[in-house]
Amino acid sequence: MSKTRKGGRVILCTGCAFLRALTAFMALILNALPISASAEDRHLRVEVAEPYLELHVGPGEAYSVFHVVARGEKIEVLKQRTGWFKIRTEKNVEGWVPRARLEQTLVAPGEKFSVREASQENFVGRNWEAGVLTGNFEGSNLISLYTGYAFNPNLSAELSLAQILGDFSDSLMFNFDLVAQPFDDWRASPFFLLGTGVIDTHARKTVVASNDSRDQISHVGVGFKVYMGRRFIFRAEYRNSVIFAQSDDNKEIDEWRAGFAFFY
Repeated sequence: MSKTRKGGRVILCTGCAFLRALTAFMALILNALPISASAEDRHLRVEVAEPYLELHVGPGEAYSVFHVVARGEKIEVLKQRTGWFKIRTEKNVEGWVPRARLEQTLVAPGEKFSVREASQENFVGRNWEAGVLTGNFEGSNLISLYTGYAFNPNLSAELSLAQILGDFSDSLMFNFDLVAQPFDDWRASPFFLLGTGVIDTHARKTVVASNDSRDQISHVGVGFKVYMGRRFIFRAEYRNSVIFAQSDDNKEIDEWRAGFAFFY
């Protein structure tokens, strides 16, 4: 995509906006990822069965121990990050414990707490999905963030933000898509999408005389999702897009994307 340069500040602002969105998205994944147990186990109260349970400042052995919970006290399980769980004591002290120690607690007399991993059944019945995809947009590099909500196992709506890095221009693209997944119970499931959006293009070099632009873009696509285990998905797709240029010189674009997502 070849557009004239109006100034380095426009490109810098475009890149900064995308980096802020990427940072916020990664923070969402790391800090708001729900516990791997089923939804009904969130905020479950368990009893400490060992002589004591050490709470760490953060999710890892490198974080220091700052509090100890005695045997017989009740704690509340809040969320998980990898193999660590954030818990809250009866005195509202919050800290992190490793999975192995948490599984020594009791949910009932003689019954130890067990973390049930997400299964393919959870994948089929998911409500929210979010991920990061990279790919090719008519010869330009593309990175995209997306989030989606499933109305039912076969139909969902998605919002995505993509940064496109070309030789002569950079673009930000925002899309709204409807996604149909007819074989939702397959581990590797095909899907079809139809969507529209806006692409905002800013020139980076003065090689070709043209102007910055903001145009409507529409597309159809096909792809597949592969359930990888726990709460993770591999996703790949092809889109055929049309940019409705203001100059009435519409452009047809081939686009490929692939990456990983998680669901909850």
